[in-house]
Amino acid sequence: MWQAQLPAMPAHLSACVSDVHVRCDALPAMADALLDDHDGDLILCGASMGGMLAMEAARQAPQRVRGLALLGTSARPEDEATRALREAAIVLFEQGRMDEVLQANLPLAFDSSRAADAALHQAYLAMIGRAGAQQLIAQNRAVISRPDALAHIGRLRCPVLVLCGEGDALTPPDRSREIASAIPGAELVLLPRCGHMLTLEQPDAVNAHLLRWLARVAPG
Repeated sequence: MWQAQLPAMPAHLSACVSDVHVRCDALPAMADALLDDHDGDLILCGASMGGMLAMEAARQAPQRVRGLALLGTSARPEDEATRALREAAIVLFEQGRMDEVLQANLPLAFDSSRAADAALHQAYLAMIGRAGAQQLIAQNRAVISRPDALAHIGRLRCPVLVLCGEGDALTPPDRSREIASAIPGAELVLLPRCGHMLTLEQPDAVNAHLLRWLARVAPG
């Protein structure tokens, strides 16, 4: 998911991708493990569930977070309609019907302008397939039980970049606008012709915005 971003990160920053999402079963536990894994100040960049994780880590240790980049995510707790959809997907995953679920949800992952981009679709399906059904079940359950980040993000005082695709059907732009409005001084960027999987769909644009923001948050 971050293969196009890691090589572009500034050399003076120790950029890495956390694996706490495969070691813990709930976002508070993931955030606690993340903070234990890495000493000192942190700049956290998370997409989708990773953004929820980043906000939870900032709630647990605001004094250690120098900056947050939140990509295609939501600060709201789960609503009942979406919970029902996730629970139905979990049942299908448990029945061995993962491919059926992924194919049905493929149009939600990317902007409608990418409907014929077979290479992008296959790269996405291969990435999700490597995670496997059990990990997808665990992540859906973690998202279902996520905390209400709107209750605390208004207290954040670190620099925050909120980045979202204008065509994001899973965490629509109004969710990002809500986050940016709640956090004093947050910067909101909406990418045109981009959906939910923005690090895959528009890697160059994502990198450009991250690098510009990082130059301000953590100059070399």
